[in-house]
Amino acid sequence: MECLDLKGKTCPVPVIETKRLIESGPVELLQVIVDNSTSRENVTRFLVSRGYEVSVEEREGEFCLTAKRASGATAQKALDAKRIAVLIDGETMGRGSDQLGAVLMRSFLNTLKELDPLPWRLIFVNTGVRLTTEGSEYLSVLSEIADLGVDVVSCGTCLDFFQMKDKLRVGRVSNMYEIVSSLAEASHTLKP
Repeated sequence: MECLDLKGKTCPVPVIETKRLIESGPVELLQVIVDNSTSRENVTRFLVSRGYEVSVEEREGEFCLTAKRASGATAQKALDAKRIAVLIDGETMGRGSDQLGAVLMRSFLNTLKELDPLPWRLIFVNTGVRLTTEGSEYLSVLSEIADLGVDVVSCGTCLDFFQMKDKLRVGRVSNMYEIVSSLAEASHTLKP
């Protein structure tokens, strides 16, 4: 079994090191040790997206992730799923009138709920993170989308920049590695 001790490393380093390991050759079983919940969640999501089954054990503030390559059918299904990523980088849709742009953004988000298949992931960056935070007029529709199983992520650097990390109300905090990987892995990318 391969083992990575990534205690003291902050994201995206644990995901990048895990990626390097599994791409270095066939790895059927591995263990990754991290010491923060963000790294635990990000590495787990990454491994699942690569066709691994992951179990997590918490020990004295550390998380031990044990990953086993999933059976052929399960792994292939994870890799073959149609993935629609939506990148939202502002508070409004289009350029020009912000008032019209807000109406268009609401319509866009409501329409996303009707897609078949639903989007895989909604990614919020720059001022777009304001849509997922306290006081946003879009929290209700974004909560509905998240409740349908769509992964809603907001850029952690952006939330920090706007001093809004503690005001996140829908979805979870992400990092640039996951954002870029999501856009690269998506079979389709939408941007309002």
